[in-house]
Amino acid sequence: MSPRHMLFVAAVLAGAMSSAAQAREITHALGVTDVPDHPQRIVVLTNEGTEALLAVGITPVGAAKSWLGNPWYDHIADQMTDVTNVGEESAVNLEALVALQPDLILGTKQRHEAIYEQLSAIAPTVISERLRGDWKINMALYTDAAGKGAEGQAALDAFDARIAALSSALGDNLKEKISIARFMGGQTRIYFKDSFSGLILDELGFTRPASQDKPEFAEQITKERIPEFEGDRLFYFTYETGNGEGNSQAEDWLADPLWQNLEVVKAGKVHEVSDAVWNTAGGIIAGNLLLDDIESVYGLASTR
Repeated sequence: MSPRHMLFVAAVLAGAMSSAAQAREITHALGVTDVPDHPQRIVVLTNEGTEALLAVGITPVGAAKSWLGNPWYDHIADQMTDVTNVGEESAVNLEALVALQPDLILGTKQRHEAIYEQLSAIAPTVISERLRGDWKINMALYTDAAGKGAEGQAALDAFDARIAALSSALGDNLKEKISIARFMGGQTRIYFKDSFSGLILDELGFTRPASQDKPEFAEQITKERIPEFEGDRLFYFTYETGNGEGNSQAEDWLADPLWQNLEVVKAGKVHEVSDAVWNTAGGIIAGNLLLDDIESVYGLASTR
C-alpha cells in the first residue's frame, strides 16, 4: 500500500471513529451531513468562506489560498499566519488537507462537487450551492455548520444595518448609474448585477447603466464595446498575479481613444479599486471594505 493510500485510509478510519461524537444535522447543496457540535479543526475551501469564519472569530486550520496574495489577501493576511494553504479553490491538495485531520470541511458545489465523496471520507463536509452573488446565504450556512450560527447572523445583520445607514447617507448620489470594469491578463470584462460588487451596489440603491442592468455575472468584451462602460461613475479593478499581464491590459484599454472619449472619464469620475475587495475575495470582510471605498469616494462619514 502506498504512503498516499495509507494516509487516505487513516483519514477515513478516523472519520468513522469520530462519528459517534457528531450530533447535528446540516442540510446543504449535496445532502445532509452530521457535524460536531463544536468543531475545532475546520478546513475551508472557498475564499468567501474564509472571511465568514474569520468574521465570527474562527481561525481555520487550513484554507484554500487567496486568488491574490502570497498566499493570502493583504486584508486578511494578519489573521492567517498559522493557517495551512491547502491549494486553490479549484485545485485542492487532498494530501495537505488529510494531514490537518479536520473535523469539518466547508466547500461549494460550484468548485467541489467532483471531489465531494473524497472530502466526506476525510471529515464531515458541508457544501454551499454556488458562489458569486450568494455570499450571505453561504455565510449563514458556513457559520451554522461551524457552530457559530448566531454570531454569523449577527454579523450579517450588522452589515445590512450598515447598508441601510450608508444608503440613507448617500441620498441623491444614488441617482448615479454605476459602471464596473475588470481587467485581466488578455481580457476585459463588464460586470453585471449577479457579482459581488454588483449585489452590494444594488443593495445600496444604486442603478446601473442599461448595458449592465442584467441579472447575470459578467461578460468578456472587445474594445469596440468600450462605450458600454459609460455611466455617471465608473469603478474598475485589475486582476494582477505578478506577471504584469493584468496591468498591461488595463494600461492598454485606459489609453484607448474610445475609453478616453467616455463622458465619465472626461468628468473625472473614474476610480481604481482593489480587485480583491471588489470582486475576488467575495466575503463579509471584503464587503465592509467595499463600503469603506464608497464612503471615501462620496466624502461620507464612516458607518462602521
